[in-house]
Amino acid sequence: MTAPRIDHIGIIVADLEQAADKLRPLFGEHAGIRELPGVGLRVAEFHAANVVIELLQYSGDAAFARGIMGERLGLNHISARVDDVDRSVSELTAAGFTRMRGFPRQGAHGRVAFFEPDPVTGLLFEVCKPDPADPGG
Repeated sequence: MTAPRIDHIGIIVADLEQAADKLRPLFGEHAGIRELPGVGLRVAEFHAANVVIELLQYSGDAAFARGIMGERLGLNHISARVDDVDRSVSELTAAGFTRMRGFPRQGAHGRVAFFEPDPVTGLLFEVCKPDPADPGG
């Protein structure tokens, strides 16, 4: 079995520009801000050598995004990069993880699936297969 690769870590922030400015000394320039009105998110990504730091701010009608990621600011989810989202969902479901309703689907930078927070660790976990054009992919 190959070692899993963490694709990104999602952090919910109240003010995307302010948070990006705060993290710039640590991670350099972010890759720009993407607006995702269909799910009610604004996203800024910092591309480190080994992981993407994804800052997320709710915007507009964010009912879908809030329903998945909740209201709490700060560290929100960890996403593992996979070669096949559907196969990973099947394997994780067999291992006792519960896929959230509405997934898999297209996410901020590829096909994704979120799982219900784990009752043992409290972890909100996602698997993703980045789109080929994604700079982090």
